[in-house]
Amino acid sequence: MFRRTFSRFCAGEEKRVGTRTVFVGNHPISETEAYIAQRFCDNRIVSSKYTLWNFLPKNLFEQFRRIANFYFLIIFLVQVTVDTPTSPVTSGLPLFFVITVTAIKQGYEDWLRHRADNEVNKSTVYIIENAKRVRKESEKIKVGDVVEVQADETFPCDLILLSSCTTDGTCYVTTASLDGESNCKTHYAVRDTITLCTAESIDTLRAAIECEQPQPDLYKFVGRINIYSNSLEAVARSLGPENLLLKGATLKNTKKIYGVAVYTGMETKMALNYQGKSQKRSAVEKSINAFLIVYLFILLTKAAVCTTLKYVWQSTPHNDEPWYNQKTQKERETLKVLKMFTDFLSFMVLFNFIIPVSMYVTVEMQKFLGSFFISWDKDFYDEEIHEGALVNTSDLNEELGQVDYVFTDKTGTLTENTMEFIECCIDGHKYKSVTQEVDGLSQTDGPLTYFDKADKNREELFLRALCLCHTVEIKTNDAVDGVTESAELTYISSSPDEIALVKGAKRYGFTFLGNRNGLMRVENQRKEIEEYELLHTLNFDSVRRRMSVIVKTQRGDILLFCKGADSAIFPRVQNHEIELTKAHVERNAMDGYRTLCVAFKEIAPDDYERINRQLLEAKMALQDREEKMEKVFDDIETNMNLIGATAVEDKLQDQAAETIEALHAAGLKVWVLTGDKMETAKSTCYACRLFQTSTELLELTTKTIEESERKEDRLHELLIEYRKKLLHEFPKSTRSLKKAWTEHQEYGLIIDGSTLSLILNSSQDSGSNNYKSIFLQICMKCTAVLCCRMAPLQKAQNLCFILPQFLYQFFCGFSQQPLYDAAYLTMYNICFTSLPILAYSLLEQHINIDTLTSDPRLYMKITGNAMLQLGPFLYWTFLAAFEGMVFFFGTYFLFQTASLEENGKVYGNWTFGTIVFTVLVFTVTLKLALDTRFWTWINHFVIWGSLAFYVFFSFFWGGIIWPFLKQQRMYFVFAQMLSSVSTWLAIILLIFISLFPEILLIVLKNVKRRTARNPNLELPMLLSYKHIDSGYS
Repeated sequence: MFRRTFSRFCAGEEKRVGTRTVFVGNHPISETEAYIAQRFCDNRIVSSKYTLWNFLPKNLFEQFRRIANFYFLIIFLVQVTVDTPTSPVTSGLPLFFVITVTAIKQGYEDWLRHRADNEVNKSTVYIIENAKRVRKESEKIKVGDVVEVQADETFPCDLILLSSCTTDGTCYVTTASLDGESNCKTHYAVRDTITLCTAESIDTLRAAIECEQPQPDLYKFVGRINIYSNSLEAVARSLGPENLLLKGATLKNTKKIYGVAVYTGMETKMALNYQGKSQKRSAVEKSINAFLIVYLFILLTKAAVCTTLKYVWQSTPHNDEPWYNQKTQKERETLKVLKMFTDFLSFMVLFNFIIPVSMYVTVEMQKFLGSFFISWDKDFYDEEIHEGALVNTSDLNEELGQVDYVFTDKTGTLTENTMEFIECCIDGHKYKSVTQEVDGLSQTDGPLTYFDKADKNREELFLRALCLCHTVEIKTNDAVDGVTESAELTYISSSPDEIALVKGAKRYGFTFLGNRNGLMRVENQRKEIEEYELLHTLNFDSVRRRMSVIVKTQRGDILLFCKGADSAIFPRVQNHEIELTKAHVERNAMDGYRTLCVAFKEIAPDDYERINRQLLEAKMALQDREEKMEKVFDDIETNMNLIGATAVEDKLQDQAAETIEALHAAGLKVWVLTGDKMETAKSTCYACRLFQTSTELLELTTKTIEESERKEDRLHELLIEYRKKLLHEFPKSTRSLKKAWTEHQEYGLIIDGSTLSLILNSSQDSGSNNYKSIFLQICMKCTAVLCCRMAPLQKAQNLCFILPQFLYQFFCGFSQQPLYDAAYLTMYNICFTSLPILAYSLLEQHINIDTLTSDPRLYMKITGNAMLQLGPFLYWTFLAAFEGMVFFFGTYFLFQTASLEENGKVYGNWTFGTIVFTVLVFTVTLKLALDTRFWTWINHFVIWGSLAFYVFFSFFWGGIIWPFLKQQRMYFVFAQMLSSVSTWLAIILLIFISLFPEILLIVLKNVKRRTARNPNLELPMLLSYKHIDSGYS
């Protein structure tokens, strides 16, 4: 019923799809009609992953998606259901430990997210209800509520600005938490609501907002507000991004604003940008999964071999059923196929520890604890904001060492984004510095033929354009009135370029004094105040690359002023005007300055009526508004007259050149993305050493492909030519390629936006459908790319652990007899070997920080996941196989002596297995100690402590008769084993033999390093620390 009434108020409008209607203050438009409240989501923010009710099932589901966890679950179930040689505890307890520790870690991280959500959701806000300020929690905001926000507060939801404490209804906002931009942005209220600056007046507003449904684009918003008076006659005003205040943004330089909530909670743009993200998996985890599949194949092979050999062994009658181990009737009647299958499963259970269940928890804990190291790093602490590095997720910590490509913007990243006006050109005449006389501004430009200054009227027209064609606002401390305050003006804008241009005009005698009552006020060179009515602003966008304003003078003339990139302005002005300015623009671009061209035109009253009508229609559209406005803008900004151009400097950031050079030396490829003119961007890239003087540049730009009538054919020729050159120069291997960068010719690629679009959108009939693949090959082999004009150690511990168990089957008739006691199987990955590898992964520093920073080339040794490639994997696997054979056959050789004790008592199989296990634990732990170069008390504690704990546990486990055990097979075994001198000597000898290849390798590396060291050579250092003149400042 209410919707029908509202449709009557908006007669003539078609039914909109994908829009929502919001009633300001949740007030009905007509008091005579029933009001049905609409249902929208509440304002709660939920960034957490779990709840109290779904944590257990959801976390278990996610954990058992991992190969190792799922595998051990299957093994545990097999042990429970099938008669296997080992107890279910041997796999069930480690699995329970891993699952529990991982769940605690993930639960803790999610608790932190819950706590952060509660801080936001429970924060205090003020809502206007019944003409009063009502204090509420943020989560209780509803769509339609009118919210009051004070200075320096963040917006609790997405709001449409209704009014502010300023008379013109503007406010200033920073969006650093959303897009990283620290500049103040100006937002506006529609003129019909700017006077509603109190709770009482804002409560009288009866209005409805039609807008698009929530979508994540921070810079797009389409809507309109229908304001109703007592006569219920609607006044419609368009709403755009300049009217929308985003959740997470902060109110600055404005005491107070009122806004109506249009998107709340998980439908705000900030929340939508964080939703639906797939779980990221690091390259390390992917490699671990791949290697686990290899070990799973080895496990299946071992089980199959042992099963086959068991039945070969049992093919002899006295081996199948010896006198001391007669089969039961049930065993004789069991199908042979079923028996073979159960035997296969039993061997899998026996060898299952080849896959280390604790490896995932070790990796998880290393990531989790490593994130604290990043947060504690003093080098990451910013003294200005008093904050250190913040780790939002620990899942990808190790990826910091695997970066291959760095994509960077130019403005604000390589440069400071603090613009300074350098010079300008008016009708081809250069104006560079201010002299004592205001009129003495002109200076001739070398290549130009005009030696006198521009006409006085043209000078003033140009300076007026700089004062009017912008979105700059004035920070209002006190009312600015008259000339006396003009020297202390503070300009605010989202674009530093605009502030620089306004300040440049002020340097030449034209001062922008701000807006008052819809009038832009300018003080001219004669100290006179000029006022211009701002009729329309045609905002800048990355496609048009220009902006315009339409103003009305005091005499009633209507003028359009336009500024933008030369590529956007030159096609829209008279051809004979271009040459006078083009030389100036190109020279400034070569000097690294940012250039803009300025144009204007007069608009006849009749034409303005048509333009005004078209603009209003386009602005009011809810569907395809951007396309309609772009078409209108395109029609308006034609047949203009070029006045001149400006040059603004954006200085490089401190240490920008040294940083880029270090990234190159480390083998990283740097891509610079910028909207600047190609010459400007190229000059900046030389200055920041993205390109060296020796770098050969490959250009794919509009200029290079315009030589041919058919652009796509010419583009294809260039792509083929560049690919042949690069393939001939560099080898195919990626790692060899990185090494080649320091030994061969370096290449850099320059491409502009239009050419990139041509590559990505090539026509099907061009015969060049492989543009993308060729372009990708070229990019991968270039050390730098300028886009301008754009819009296993632990796994080998476990192989040597289970190999003796496999070998033992050859000496026990493949009877599935365990070599190790169940307690050792259970404790090996949990207690005996887990802490040393965790401490090593957190604390080890093979190379000290000073060496790393002085020689970035060392980074190339670990990129491309180099430590988890096939080569290192095979090395550790074969080394583990060697050690496993030493453990087993060394102990087997020791047992060839009939008696190892003075009393003639013979050791049994559990003593044999305990000796093997003791050598194993000491070898893998000491191997880690050999590889440790950065010793701390923590390393000493966990390494020697783990060995001491093993000895203590073995004495304790074998020194007590445990009532819950059926067999006391380990009773006094360890103590009696160590009573033999032969056993002591054997253990020490086997540990040394196992570690000998590692010790020999370390010795050979040290000898090689000392031999290669030349004391007369300088240590490797960055070029930036050497006094080499590159020719660019």
